[in-house]
Amino acid sequence: MTLPFDPTELSPEAYGEKQMTLEMEHDEAIEAVRNACAEEGFGFPVEFSPSEMLNEKIDAERDPYYVLGACNPKMADRALDATDNRIGSLFPCNMVIWQQAPGEQVVYHVSIMKLAKLLGMSAADDELDATIDETGEMVDAVFDRLAAI
Repeated sequence: MTLPFDPTELSPEAYGEKQMTLEMEHDEAIEAVRNACAEEGFGFPVEFSPSEMLNEKIDAERDPYYVLGACNPKMADRALDATDNRIGSLFPCNMVIWQQAPGEQVVYHVSIMKLAKLLGMSAADDELDATIDETGEMVDAVFDRLAAI
């Protein structure tokens, strides 16, 4: 498969990358991200800790790493319509929290809506663009809430 773009030429803005560091313990950061997302209308159909699984299964000795699979049902419904159901392969919108150092947690997110557009999944560009704008505002608000902690 050939991508319709050169990934090395993309800026983080093109795929909606957001990242920040929280000065707190890992479990506290997970709760902070969960609360900020919930305040902006996201629910969590999926949550898991790859680090716990890898440490248990293969003694990976990984630092804490947690994935909050966030979803706003209204936005998900619109995105499914705008992509002829293909965006579901990217669901949910993940907010990742990993421990960079004790008391220092990185929060990371990439826009699945922007990725879907880059990959040419959009059947309705105008609708996907509107959904990208709205979900982008919601994610910005989540990061603003986290920055205010």
